[in-house]
Amino acid sequence: MPVRIQSEDFDAGREIAALRRDNPGIGAIASFIGVVRDVNGGERVAEMTLEHYPGMTEKSIAGIIDQAKSRWSVFDTLVVHRVGWLKPLDQIVLVVVTGAHRGDAFAACEFIMDYLKTRAPFWKKEQTIEGERWVEARASDDIAAERWRLKG
Repeated sequence: MPVRIQSEDFDAGREIAALRRDNPGIGAIASFIGVVRDVNGGERVAEMTLEHYPGMTEKSIAGIIDQAKSRWSVFDTLVVHRVGWLKPLDQIVLVVVTGAHRGDAFAACEFIMDYLKTRAPFWKKEQTIEGERWVEARASDDIAAERWRLKG
């Protein structure tokens, strides 16, 4: 399954090895790992909780993977996204794309990640010194995602 939502950590090396296994046509693997930072918006972050709507989240991400595969020549993709309680230095998300060439793999990986940051149905709450707060998408993330919109 190209989409997994889980509370457990993941091993990026193992995930990449499994995705590329038995495909000698792969010439490129593009990946991204998101990690919890200890500061956001100038405030210290002690912990973060990620929530999602089971079933809807996986379907939404699978749809964006289908879009990526229709735009770029790639072989396979994987998205592993964690939910639940996380602390600074914990891995949050892994996006992996395999293809024959790096350009398509990089573009598809970035497209998927931009979608995850702006439109995937996750809700993020941070615990700071000031208390709890829900985290909104940043304007810079929205701008990055906007470049992928099809014109016409």
